Amino acid sequence: MTTTSRPPTPNGVEPFRGKQPADIVEDLVITGALELDEGDERLWVPQTEGVSFRPLLLSVTQGYFVNLLRVRRAGVLSRHRHAGPVHAFPLRGRWYYLEHDWVATTFGYAFEPPGETHTLVVPDDVDEMITLFHVTGTYVYVDPDGNAVGYEDVFTKLEAARRHYQQVGLGADYVERYVR
Repeated sequence: MTTTSRPPTPNGVEPFRGKQPADIVEDLVITGALELDEGDERLWVPQTEGVSFRPLLLSVTQGYFVNLLRVRRAGVLSRHRHAGPVHAFPLRGRWYYLEHDWVATTFGYAFEPPGETHTLVVPDDVDEMITLFHVTGTYVYVDPDGNAVGYEDVFTKLEAARRHYQQVGLGADYVERYVR
């Protein structure tokens, strides 16, 4: 995580002099977070073959996570149900759900309501898909009949990142910079 120095304060403008709340969490700034072809490849946490994520924020206090999901294979990625709302911002490539007639395309936006179940597919002609996801709550992975077969939440993301960062030499505590 790098930062740049801020510009000088405009003439005649004073910063806030009051007190911030006593228990406020620390800001999190990741410069270049959306520069998709730059940066340290070790920051991408493998999930399954051809699928990885890069954490941007892991909110253990509020039960959500923000990450970049990168898929480098075509086909069905997963079938899952959302316990909370999801906001998706496709940055590269495209994807769709078998249960809908829309396609998530680059620089678009998709809202996925709590309770919805769908099957994510990356088309055959897409070499790489990257989407910024803001996920509240849990993904429950299900079979075609809706029976739970697994889950994913901020805590499973945190543990996966911790293990991966230890394995690639960044140290298990590297992930703490994303935790709020």
